[in-house]
Amino acid sequence: MIAGFPAFEPALAEKGRGFPRDSFRLMAEVEAKSFWFRNRNRLIVWALRHENVEPARLLEIGCGTGFVLRHLASKWPQAEIFGSDVFTTGLGFAASRVPRASLFQMDATKSVFDDAFDVIVACDVIEHIGRDDLALSTMHHALRPSGALLLTVPQHRHLWSSVDEHAKHERRYERGELVGRVKEAGFRVTLVRSFMSLLYPVMRASRKATPPLEEMDPLGEFRMSRMTDSALGAVSRIEEVLIRAGANFLVGGSLLLVARRD
Repeated sequence: MIAGFPAFEPALAEKGRGFPRDSFRLMAEVEAKSFWFRNRNRLIVWALRHENVEPARLLEIGCGTGFVLRHLASKWPQAEIFGSDVFTTGLGFAASRVPRASLFQMDATKSVFDDAFDVIVACDVIEHIGRDDLALSTMHHALRPSGALLLTVPQHRHLWSSVDEHAKHERRYERGELVGRVKEAGFRVTLVRSFMSLLYPVMRASRKATPPLEEMDPLGEFRMSRMTDSALGAVSRIEEVLIRAGANFLVGGSLLLVARRD
């Protein structure tokens, strides 16, 4: 046990993979105020329901501050909710947001469970992991047969900037690359969508203008006036309507994927 949480990989509980510890506190301050996080939450729920996923035992790997986990728990109140993170620091925030969740510390590349969950969610997680193939294999083992996996990841190598460097990303994914890696891990991909597509030109211009790592505000792109956030949120709402109607954008700042364990 570390800080009251079961720890399967205690050596990583404090240092993780170089991810700045203070990031969890800063993230907790901006998530609810940012259209980006709110939009991602809505798309995650839409994608699971679109694929007829009804969780009974749901695990979020890399749950961080619990912002996504709280949203999922509210949409499926009957489900058993579990969350993990390599940092126990993040789990403290998650525990306050989702009191009913069972939380623990683990390394996403090392198998702890077999056939234990019918849904696993990993939102903007595997891009931090050097051996993402091991992480995907771990998720495959932890899912029950026919269980569902939902991933979100940053998209397009050409959007790489000091923002990715600060976040300790190993990569940004192209669509075919992500689909290929998920299939190699033994999954059947059922849904892939780009999002933050209508705002892609804004994001590309912003990333080109990003200052060097030592000069940047790591969460600067999430800190904006209420009016700006509202305007960008309205655009993302329009995009969400289009995605729900069947639009499949070729570009976008992020990718969402749903797959099944065969």
